[in-house]
Amino acid sequence: MASGTDGNQAALAPVVNQLCDAACGLAGGRNGAGKIVLPSRSAVLGCVEGLRSVFFPGYFGTPDLHDESLHYYIGATLDRVMRTLEEQIRRGLAFVERHEFESCAHCGERAAEAVKKFLTRLPEVRRLAASDVDAAYDGDPALKTKDEAIFSYPGVFAVTSQRIARELYALGVPLIPRMITEHAHSLTGIDIHPGARIGERFFIDHGTGVVIGETAVIGNRVTLYQGVTLGAKSFPKDEKGNPIKGIDRHPVVEDDVVVYAGATILGRVTIGRGSSIGGNVWLTHGVPPGSRVTQAEVRETGFEHGGGI
Repeated sequence: MASGTDGNQAALAPVVNQLCDAACGLAGGRNGAGKIVLPSRSAVLGCVEGLRSVFFPGYFGTPDLHDESLHYYIGATLDRVMRTLEEQIRRGLAFVERHEFESCAHCGERAAEAVKKFLTRLPEVRRLAASDVDAAYDGDPALKTKDEAIFSYPGVFAVTSQRIARELYALGVPLIPRMITEHAHSLTGIDIHPGARIGERFFIDHGTGVVIGETAVIGNRVTLYQGVTLGAKSFPKDEKGNPIKGIDRHPVVEDDVVVYAGATILGRVTIGRGSSIGGNVWLTHGVPPGSRVTQAEVRETGFEHGGGI
C-alpha cells in the first residue's frame, strides 16, 4: 500500500506538468533558447527608489549627506541605477521579441540607447517632480512644509513614479513602465497609466481612487481630488471584434483646471482652461474655458438633450 508521501508525489507530477505547459504558453512561451527571461520586479523598483533618492537626496536613500558627499552620492547612485535599468530593459526587450537574451546584440543595443536617452531626460523629470511638490504646498493649507509632501504625500509619490515611467514608455520600453506605475497604484490607490501626458505643477489631493487613462493629456497647474476618473467612454472594435488600440480615447484637461472629488470625465473630450468640475459630476462632453460645472447643471443639460439620467 502506497504511503501518503508516495500518493502526494504521484498526484503532484501531472499538476506540475500542466502548470509548466501553461507557463510555456503564456504570452507566446519561451524564447528561442527555451528560457523564460523577464525583468526583475525588485530590480526595477530598486531603480525607481534610486532615482527618487537622486531627485530628493536625503529624503530617500542615504539620510546623512553634505555638500562634499552629494556629488559623489548622486553620481554613484545614477551609475548603479543606469546599469541595472539597462539590464532590465534588455531582459524586457528580449522577452517580448522572443530573442535569445544572452546573445542578442540587437536587444542590447536598443537597451543601451534607451538608457542613454532616458538619462538625458532626468533633469527635466526632476524639475517636474519638484513643481508637483510646489503645487501640493500651494494647494493644501494643511501642509506646513514642502518636506512633508516629499516624505509622505501619496499624490507626489504616484506622480513622480508616473513621470519616470512616462519617459520609458515614450522610448518604447516594454513591461517596465507599467510595473512602475502599478507598484505606485498598489501603495497609494492612485492609478495613472504611464502613457498619460502630464504638465507641470500637478497636484492630486488625498488621491485614493484616482484613475487616469493611457491617452489622457493634463495641462499645467491642474488639481484633482480623490475618486476622480479620466477614462474612456467606449472601446471601438475592428472587423474581428477586437478593441482597436493606440487611439486617443481619454480626456484632455487644459491648464488651471480643478476637478473635485468623485467626478468622472469620459472620452476624448476637452475640459477648457480654468474650468472647475464639481464633485460627483459625470461628463461625457467637453466644456469651454472658464466653465463651472455642477451636478445640477449636468442634470439640466441631460434632460434638455434627452440623454440624461
